[in-house]
Amino acid sequence: MRQTAPDGRGPVRYGPPAPDIGLPVLPGLAALLAAAAGRAAAEPPGGGPVLREAASGYWWRRGLRTHAEDVVAAPGAPTLLLALIAAHGGDVLLPRPCPAWWAPQVRLLGRPAYHVPTPAECGGVPDPYALLETVRRVRAEGGDPRVLLLSVADDPTATVAPPELVREACEAAVAEGLHVVSDETWRDTLHHPQDTVLLSPAEMCPDDVTVLTDLSGALAPAAWPCAVARFPPTGPSRADRWTDRRARTLDVLTALGAVVTGPVAPAAAHALDEPEDVIVRARRAAALHGRIAAAAHRAVLAAGALSRPPRAGRHLYVDLGPLREGLAARGVTDSLELEQHLTHRLGAPAPGGHRFGDELGALRVRWGTGMFLGATEEERTETLTVPDPEELPHVARALKEFGEALEELR
Repeated sequence: MRQTAPDGRGPVRYGPPAPDIGLPVLPGLAALLAAAAGRAAAEPPGGGPVLREAASGYWWRRGLRTHAEDVVAAPGAPTLLLALIAAHGGDVLLPRPCPAWWAPQVRLLGRPAYHVPTPAECGGVPDPYALLETVRRVRAEGGDPRVLLLSVADDPTATVAPPELVREACEAAVAEGLHVVSDETWRDTLHHPQDTVLLSPAEMCPDDVTVLTDLSGALAPAAWPCAVARFPPTGPSRADRWTDRRARTLDVLTALGAVVTGPVAPAAAHALDEPEDVIVRARRAAALHGRIAAAAHRAVLAAGALSRPPRAGRHLYVDLGPLREGLAARGVTDSLELEQHLTHRLGAPAPGGHRFGDELGALRVRWGTGMFLGATEEERTETLTVPDPEELPHVARALKEFGEALEELR
């Protein structure tokens, strides 16, 4: 059933937003934005030198050799991904499930998009053998696969792909002539960074991977749209504009008028420089959402549903298939009806798995952990500052109501 009524459930026009951090804006970032409020000029297409230098430093600190000329900035990840896909041409391969905003960008360009299953242990990265079989099948049917999108730290599954899987998937993609676009928006939201190994595809295949990062993942508010892309280091191909993907991406952004706003640029550059206040907030927020996600995960398992343990991000992806009988008794037989029922029951967004590329009949749903942090700014701030946030009355109450909503489906 395809529903496009103006109630927030259309497949493209009303896609669910990424999980919000649910915390007040850092005072230092707010001050920078306020100081630049009188800046009338926007950044040039692709970002000005200060913003691009800050982005290159961000990637240098993560072991990726990057210079300002390898970077492009845009007002948000969807716009930047649209330009990247347009610059590369061909059909696009996506893991199943994948972020809700990926497929719409492909469809807006009129390109075919093919979903590839992910392995049992994680989402975000396709199973290498399934990837090779999908490429073979698409080509046999006359298709032209050229781009693979993946996310090592994943939305919606909140998992982190093991390095060996990332290596095998990227090697398979490159061997088949695919360019890899790695969405690393959530790489700085690891719940237990000391126990989790996150390896960027760009570390393994430096000439065949473009890295995309939206600052709303960990560094800046979602209301200040800014995303950056790191292209493979400058090479001889830059002499040919038609084979220079960065130049073609800039052409698309220029044609769209997609530029970072003047007041946002200084704050975004400051966040990418990662001063102490930004780093401390990012780490505390990741740890907070990790604790809340773990508590919600325990409630999910106690109710008899299934979910991979969350390792990153501010969300939880749940398979309510084991509760199908109880859901059917309430008139819920697919993920669209599941989304409607749970959103109404909990009073918080519960986008169904169909939005992330899963089958409509699969009873899957994603919850953001921000709904447990509190209803006011004071409550959310308190949640960030205490050692045991799940024991705060407003958090414990929200978790209890969440568990009860799941238990009643049994």
